[in-house]
Amino acid sequence: MKKRFLSVMMAGTMLAMTVAGCGSTESVSTSGKTVSEAGENTGVTNSTSSEKVEVEFWYSGGKTAVGVVQEIVDSYNASQDTYVVTTVTQADYGETYEKLQAGIAGNAAPDLVLLDKGSARSLSDKGLVADLAERMSADSEFDEADYVSAFFDQVKDGKGKIFGIPAYGTTQVLYYNIAAFKEAGVDPQSIKTWQDLSQAAAKIKAGGTYTYGWEPMWGPDNLVDAAFSNGGTIFSEDGQTVTINSEEWVEVWEAFRTWIHEDETMAIHSGGQGWEYWYNTIDDVLLDVAGGYTGSSGDQADLDFSIVGAIEQPAWDESTSSKPMAVALTMSVVASSSEEEQAGAYDFMKYFTNVENQAKWSMATGYVPVNLNVMEDAAYQAYTAENPQALVPFNQASHGSVYPFDPTSGAIYDALSIAADKVEIDGISAQEALDEAQRAAQAALDEALGN
Repeated sequence: MKKRFLSVMMAGTMLAMTVAGCGSTESVSTSGKTVSEAGENTGVTNSTSSEKVEVEFWYSGGKTAVGVVQEIVDSYNASQDTYVVTTVTQADYGETYEKLQAGIAGNAAPDLVLLDKGSARSLSDKGLVADLAERMSADSEFDEADYVSAFFDQVKDGKGKIFGIPAYGTTQVLYYNIAAFKEAGVDPQSIKTWQDLSQAAAKIKAGGTYTYGWEPMWGPDNLVDAAFSNGGTIFSEDGQTVTINSEEWVEVWEAFRTWIHEDETMAIHSGGQGWEYWYNTIDDVLLDVAGGYTGSSGDQADLDFSIVGAIEQPAWDESTSSKPMAVALTMSVVASSSEEEQAGAYDFMKYFTNVENQAKWSMATGYVPVNLNVMEDAAYQAYTAENPQALVPFNQASHGSVYPFDPTSGAIYDALSIAADKVEIDGISAQEALDEAQRAAQAALDEALGN
């Protein structure tokens, strides 16, 4: 569920970005070491009233996201005299997770880290990230009700532990070519089901101007979204059986196979280096090759909304409701950090998710704000009045599905990815592809559960 720009601009790079007042010699004390405000380790010293606790923060992001994070970090550091946050960027969430595990093992971990919620949950189960429940309970300023429940619920493990605070959310919405829909005589607001969209795609292609009516994004996510909207689930109620080859799944995946390979009203881009397929998909819509595509909320910062518009993903059919995934990216505190460092990390997380900063973040990046009160922010109100497409992901997330915790550490999603390639690229029947995926996923689940 990563947006295309999240890692492509950062792939293969690792930047050590430090928070600095250039030329400052004030030092920052951290568990026996001091760090100057230019980020230089200056040795061991006793704490003084002028020293601050350093909080090291690891995260990943594309060029725009990295810039906004650093602006918020700089603002936080200037806002108080107790803590200083220093930043280190990684290539992507996967690299962050891998390096974090190595850092924990080598006693060289950061204090705060941005992760996908699956990785954060896995670390929490091993006791490697802090449980924030007690800290939140003792904090009179913290109110869980301020957060979008679809996102905050993803940082809970069901046993009372809270292993982070959602930093921002993402969900995949529909971006349509305004001219294409107008030429085909289709009102975008009339798209209430995927059947409506398939009919619109057929009309757009039939007009002759556009090669394809619609382009789903390559990979399992769009297919999973539609399956969830059709009532599909990943597990049985008792959590013992993988259910990804049920009738609800097969119906959806077979329809996409038909639209792509038989009707040829839809198409996907696949392969290439990095996020090349994502760029190519968007380019088709902007260059009048396709009538629209399904993409990330984070694409909004890079789209021309004089050419495209945005609407929510629809329900599967008239008997169902729209329930695409709403995904939270979480900030978690490393458990091996000192109490002072953990307190500083928690303080910064609250700052990052306050109304002002969530509004700033969302307006700059297109990601979904996690703070419900952002809707009352004057700047955000003015922005969304002028750019109504910005509210589409937020509104969709309010009724989105949460991908359940996977005890197989991603094996089920990997099986779905293989099945999606068979359906979308090879044109293999959905039943065959999903039956094979279910067998592989069930074997992984049985092993994880010790069955």
